[in-house]
Order: sequence, then C-alpha cells, then structure tokens
Amino acid sequence: MSFGCAALVIGALGIGGCAAARNELGTASSSCYVDLARASHAVHHHGHLQGVRLVPVAWLRPHAPLLFDAATTHGRRPGQVCLVAFGGRFRAGGVEHPVGHSSGNLAVVEVAYPGRTLLATLLVTRPPLPFGHFHV
Repeated sequence: MSFGCAALVIGALGIGGCAAARNELGTASSSCYVDLARASHAVHHHGHLQGVRLVPVAWLRPHAPLLFDAATTHGRRPGQVCLVAFGGRFRAGGVEHPVGHSSGNLAVVEVAYPGRTLLATLLVTRPPLPFGHFHV
C-alpha cells in the first residue's frame, strides 16, 4: 500500500514539473500548440519551427492584412487566430492556402481559434511580428 502511495506522489510531482515548464513558456500562446501538426502539414513538413503566437484578428489588419483578409472572408469571424511560423525555403505550390509572395524564407500558417480551421499560409521574407523562440 505504501509503495502505491509513493508512486502516486512521484507521479503528481512529475505532472507539476511539466505544468511549471509550460507556464515558463508563456501561456498566452499555449492553446495553439495543438495546431502544430496541422501547421506542419500545411507546409508539407518543410522548414523549422520559428514560433507560435495567438493574436486577435483585429490586430492583423495593420500588421498582416493578407492574414486579416483570410480570417474574415466568407463571413468568418474568429476572435483570435493561431500563427505558426516556419523558417526555410517555401514556394506557393508547396504549401496549403498560400497568400503573399510566390516564395519566401518564412511561412506563417494561420489557423482559426477556436475552430482549428486552416485559413492561410503567408509566404514572406520578413516576419509580420516577432516569432523568436521565447514565444514558443
């Protein structure tokens, strides 16, 4: 019986350690991590992860108008979107729902939140917002 209790305590401490690490990463964008697989699929598993951000759709209008348009077309109105950035060499024909340049060294995948629908993949040479690893 005491062995079982010890195992439960150790397990609880392990879970607490994971939660503490997650809190250090920044909880504002943590709800977007479930979109990493979808975003990676959108760029056909090319490139390397640059960062993840959860932003209000209204914020996109001045900073990334093409992503704003993708988020608001066809009557869609997600309150927020997850942006997942990948660095590498990308071409419009090699990503899903391309917008922006025909090629670029950064692909920003936009996913509706909530809803988890792929909205667009923006190809650019410069990020429309910071995606440093401290945001991941």
